[in-house]
Amino acid sequence: MNTLLIEIGCEEIPAGYIIPALTAFKNNIIAALTKARIDHGGAKILGTPRRLTLVVTNVAPAQTPKTVTISGPPEKVGFDENGKPSIAAQKFAAKAGIGVDDIIVSDTAKGRYLTAVVEETCESSVAILEKMMAKQILAIPFPKTMRWGTLSISFARPIISLVGLLGDKILEFSIGNITSSNQIFGHSFMNPAPVRIETADDYQSLVESTGVIVDIDKRKQMLVDAIQILAKEHDSQIFDDPALVDIVANLVECPYPIVGRFDDQFLELPDEVLITAMREHQKYFALVDEKNKLKPLFIAVNNTKAKDMNLVARGHEKVLRARLSDAKFFYEVDCESSLDAFAQKLKNVTFQAKLGSVYEKTQRMAVLVDFLAQSSAYADMDTLKKKLIRAARICKADLVSQVVIEFTKLQGVIGRAYAIKAGEDLEVADAIEQHYRPVQSGGKLPESPTAALLAIADKMDTICGCFCVGLIPTGGADPYALRRLGIGILQIMQAEQLGLSLGLLIEKGLDGFVTDGAKKAKVLTQVKTFLKNRLVNIMVDQGFSKEAVNSALSVSFDNIPDVYLRVKALDALRKEPDFEPLAITFKRVENIQKKAGDIKAQNVDITLFEYPAESNLFEASRLVGSAVESLIQKGEYDGALKEIATLRSKVDSLFDDVMIFADDEAIKNNRIALLASVSGLFKNIADFSII
Repeated sequence: MNTLLIEIGCEEIPAGYIIPALTAFKNNIIAALTKARIDHGGAKILGTPRRLTLVVTNVAPAQTPKTVTISGPPEKVGFDENGKPSIAAQKFAAKAGIGVDDIIVSDTAKGRYLTAVVEETCESSVAILEKMMAKQILAIPFPKTMRWGTLSISFARPIISLVGLLGDKILEFSIGNITSSNQIFGHSFMNPAPVRIETADDYQSLVESTGVIVDIDKRKQMLVDAIQILAKEHDSQIFDDPALVDIVANLVECPYPIVGRFDDQFLELPDEVLITAMREHQKYFALVDEKNKLKPLFIAVNNTKAKDMNLVARGHEKVLRARLSDAKFFYEVDCESSLDAFAQKLKNVTFQAKLGSVYEKTQRMAVLVDFLAQSSAYADMDTLKKKLIRAARICKADLVSQVVIEFTKLQGVIGRAYAIKAGEDLEVADAIEQHYRPVQSGGKLPESPTAALLAIADKMDTICGCFCVGLIPTGGADPYALRRLGIGILQIMQAEQLGLSLGLLIEKGLDGFVTDGAKKAKVLTQVKTFLKNRLVNIMVDQGFSKEAVNSALSVSFDNIPDVYLRVKALDALRKEPDFEPLAITFKRVENIQKKAGDIKAQNVDITLFEYPAESNLFEASRLVGSAVESLIQKGEYDGALKEIATLRSKVDSLFDDVMIFADDEAIKNNRIALLASVSGLFKNIADFSII
């Protein structure tokens, strides 16, 4: 068993490309080894901006042997009546690579046939890897690729070296004009000369000896330790930014951080502006004091250690000074205007070509939040409504500010800062920032009623508008992120326990785009289906069984918190030991109802009962029905389902003793109506027919 090493040397690859690319490469290589019947151990990804490396341990020297059975002609064709092999048998043996005497006659479903058991030829792992490697490397996925020179191949960045070793054996393959070898390159600035590697097991220690920390986790920890030490030396703390740590760790082959300083005058800017200017453009770490107040310090991480690191720090300071000077100028220009003035400029900003301007969107949002305020159960509706309408009209105003034009990720954030500076209500200011939430899967949700309802209005307006003009997500395309918006609406409604009607909300959202009744009805159905599918996915991902979710949603999904209560109750019932026979019984009741049509429980005529089982079920369903109705009104679906479950024995007795579809039409309909009195008990909870 040997270690497999593949290193792809490149010009600098973007930080965000590295781990996804290596993960895909690892998965593809492992799958290829398995398919090729090459035994192997674990795999590890290593990498820097200038190299993508995969190490697989305990790779077998050759394929695992495999025997296959080849079928031939029928026995009567292969041998004559004396048992002598015919020409057909001889040709079959030759094709299978065996002697005629080694032919086996096997019994099959079609009769007795000639078969041959042969062992496939096993190739060496080196030969197989050499044939597959170029293709596997070029199949590594990247968000964007490029071509270079006159070559027809494409990759994230130009490939400058290839290393392939299985133990000490060099794998020979080529990509473009680069041929694999056993020579690695060290740190591009400190040790650029090629170094010969004798065996794959020597790789990591050898690379580190050239100044390159190829282990991503190790390099990241070195970075964290180094910047924390520097921050402590300056009586500071690192502004918490795990994502920036991940980015910077993959921008260097070995981290060499230094502290720089900027002028105190820039602290007049909102912290978000300073942090974003340092983070987005320069990838600098901001430093804060023990109260999390920004200090005029930053940490820059270099890829090499210079003789005079102070000189390097002055260079970083000069670059940052220019960035912050621009930001200060933009901020001061913005402060000469107001959010209301910015909001008017939104008339000239297109939301979507077919959906008008951003200003028009804010006006539609104002109508939606008015509806939401009146439909929600929050206290002090009038105050909430006032805050919502104000927030709706200015929540997009910062999009035309100079700071957001320069730093687009500050949309909402800078709007909040400007709102506070202008003396707006704090909840309105927070809503300006938070109405974009959640911005990613698992992201934070809005934290106040104003922010929550504004976020719902914004997202619903976008979804309704896009569906009205045919911009509906497909399997591979969702350019307006409507799935994320839909998930956000549902998550907020559940988190805030908003029991308002989702259907009425969609209708209100469509009012701003369509007046034709037929078209509105069609789009309403489409949006409902879209959101229902999102809700199914959310709840299944949260651990609820798909059967329980579909059963509950098939009844109704207009009230999101109510859906959760019903699904939780149904999921709890499914865990009971006697659930399966219970479900079968009620499923039978549901199926009979669907087969028979709509016959109401109030049509039951007790004078038509012929068996005690009918009377027993009728009386029991009446008593249970009263209790169930009370429990459902209080949202106690667990108790309601347990009450309904007590009817199972009575229903089973009915099925055992009574022919439901009697010859007498009146008696048959009466029995179906009796079953309807049972199915009616859970018609607002779940559809047992799909369990």
